[in-house]
Amino acid sequence: MNSKGATVKRGILSILATVSAITLITACSSGGGSTPVAAGKVTLEFSQWWEPELPAGALRSVMDDFQAANPNITVKLLSAPYASTKDQTIAAAASGTMSDVVGLDGAWVSDFAKQGSVADLSKLMKSAKYDESQLASQIKVGGSTYMIPVVNFVYPMFTNDDLLAKAGISQAPTTRTEFTAAAEALSKLGGNTKGWVLPLSLQAPNGIQNDVMSWAWASGGSMLKGGKPDLTNSAVTSATKYVKELWDKGVVSPGALTMTEQDKVEEFTNGRVGMMIDSLSHITTIREKNPNLKFSISAIPATDGFAGKRGIPYASWGIGISDNSKHKAEAWKLVQYLMSQKVNSKLSTLAHAFPGNTKSEPDFTGTDPLFKTAFDIYKSGAPVNEFTGLPVADQLMRDFDEQFQGVLTGTQSVNDALKKAQAAWKTQF
Repeated sequence: MNSKGATVKRGILSILATVSAITLITACSSGGGSTPVAAGKVTLEFSQWWEPELPAGALRSVMDDFQAANPNITVKLLSAPYASTKDQTIAAAASGTMSDVVGLDGAWVSDFAKQGSVADLSKLMKSAKYDESQLASQIKVGGSTYMIPVVNFVYPMFTNDDLLAKAGISQAPTTRTEFTAAAEALSKLGGNTKGWVLPLSLQAPNGIQNDVMSWAWASGGSMLKGGKPDLTNSAVTSATKYVKELWDKGVVSPGALTMTEQDKVEEFTNGRVGMMIDSLSHITTIREKNPNLKFSISAIPATDGFAGKRGIPYASWGIGISDNSKHKAEAWKLVQYLMSQKVNSKLSTLAHAFPGNTKSEPDFTGTDPLFKTAFDIYKSGAPVNEFTGLPVADQLMRDFDEQFQGVLTGTQSVNDALKKAQAAWKTQF
C-alpha cells in the first residue's frame, strides 16, 4: 500500500475510533444520574440523607425488596448527612445533574420547581393513574405537586412532669389560658426555672416556624391566603400578641433572642424549663442525656373554645424526581413503592416517624410509648407547615424574626411588625 493509501486508512480508523468512543460515552451518560446497565434495564440514582439516620442497612434492604419486585430496575443509593445532601442537591439542581430520585426538604421545593430541576409529579401520577387520596399531603407549586412527604416528624408540646407537679399542675394545658397559667406557676418555682422556652436566633430562624407560627396553626389559622402572604389576619395577629404576652409576663427562658433549637432542647433536658414545642425526633436524645427526666407530650394548646382539628407542625423526608431523568416512569415506580401502605408503614417504623400514606400505621412494638401518644395526636390533628414549598423559606422566617424581635424589645407594635414582615415577604413571591 502506498503512503497516501496508508494515510487515508489511518484517518478512517481514527474517525471510527472517535465515533466508537463518543457512542460509548453517550451510552454511559443518559443524563439525570441514570445509567442503562443492559437492554431494557436501568439504574436509578437515589440521593438522600435518610440512610445515615436509619438503622444500618435498613434503607438498602427496602431498595433490595423493590429491585426484587422490579428486576429491570437497580437502585444506587447516594447517601450523606442532611447538610451535605442539601449543598449537593442545590448544586446538582443548578448544573442539571440531579439524581433520578431525590430526597427533598420542603424549603427547597419552590426554588427547584422554578428552576425546572424537579419533575411535575402531578403529571406522572395522572399518567400512572395513581390514587392521590392515599397521600397524607403533597407539596405543590403553581397547583402542581413537586414533592411528596414520605414520612413526617411532628412537633408536639413537651412538658416536664415533675416540674408541673411541683407547680401544682395536674395535667398538660390544652388551651392558651391554661398554658399561661401553667407557665406563670412554673416560673414562680424559683431558681432558674421558667415556664416556656422560645428560640429566636436570626442565624437559625426556624423558631418562627416551630415556636411562633405554630400557635396560629394549632387553632386552625393560616399565614397565607390564596398562596400569598397574609400576616396581618386575625389568626396570626392573635398568635403573635399571645407570644408577646408570655414574654411580658416574664415566663420565657432568658436568652431567647439568640437561642437556637439545640439550645432550647438543652434547656428542657436540663430541667430549667417546664414546657417547649419540639420535634418528636428529640425524644431519644433527651432520654440519653437525662435518663431521670420524666416528661410527656401533648397537642399544642389552642385558643379557648376552639373545637376544630388542631394543626400540628411537622417536618418531612420528602421525595421528588429530577426533570432531567431519562427514566421518569421507573423513578415514579420507586416513589410509588415507597408510598405503598406496607412499605410506608415499615419506613415510618424504622424512622420513628409518621407515614405519608393515610392507610399506613407504624409498629410501636418495643418503642418509647411517647411515639404512640404522638401518633394519636398526629391522627386526630392536621399536620401543617405552611413554610414548606414557599420561596426562600429560611429568609421568610428571618424577615418575620427581625420584626418580631422589635415587638419583644418594645421598639414597635405587633401590628406594625406584621405589616413590615408582610411587605418583606411580598418581595419574595
